Formats: sequence, structure tokens, C-alpha cells
Amino acid sequence: MTPGSKFIARAVFALAALYGIPVLLLGLFGEAQFNAAMPPAITHPEFYYGFHGVALVFQLVFVLITMDPERYRPLMLVALLEKLAFFGPALWLYSGGRLTEGGPFYGAMIDGVWALLFLLAWWLTRPEKKGVS
Repeated sequence: MTPGSKFIARAVFALAALYGIPVLLLGLFGEAQFNAAMPPAITHPEFYYGFHGVALVFQLVFVLITMDPERYRPLMLVALLEKLAFFGPALWLYSGGRLTEGGPFYGAMIDGVWALLFLLAWWLTRPEKKGVS
């Protein structure tokens, strides 16, 4: 892995955590605002808080990857799946008319961008091929 690749991987995952932590923390305290913006009101708050809690904990995985991208390279694919777990269903729901443009849709599209950046970081940090002597 080149120093530039390591820097890019660290930057991608650090920025993802720096973006995700405040957004998800705000979400934990934003159920009332969410209910007002996206009626009807949430009837199963455990899903709302569970989503935010799990996603918030996953930010720690991003921080871990930032510390040593080479060691934690396999976790980059797990992180990619975490982003695709929201992005994919949102696209599917949107294509079927079950999700309109708005907060959740735009959040999912942002996760799609992060997924591409995570894939790039994973690709850039692949082990260097050893030459034949």
C-alpha cells in the first residue's frame, strides 16, 4: 500500500465518521421533528432509535479503520455493506413509488456516495504485488 493510498483511506473513513456522528446524534434527539416532517408519526419508535443507534455504533468501525487501514482493510467491505443496506432498499422503494424525495431519500443517496468512496478506499489499499526475482 502506498502512503497516498493509506492517506486517502484514512481521509475517507475519518470524514465518514465526522459526518455520520453528528447527523446520527441529532437524529437520536429528532423524533418529534421527524414526525412533523414525515407524517404519519412513527408508531414503532424502537425501529427509529434502533436504526440511529446501530448506525451510530458503526461510526466507531469507521474510526477503527482510520487508525490502521491496512490491518482493517477487510472491515472496509463490511462498512460498504452498511452503506448499501440503506442505499439499496431506498432506491428500490423510490423506484416503486414508496419513497418520495426528501430527507430519507437524500440520506440514502449520501450513503450511496459513501459506498463508492469506501469501495475506492478498499481498492486503493489492496496489497502490492511482489515482483518475480
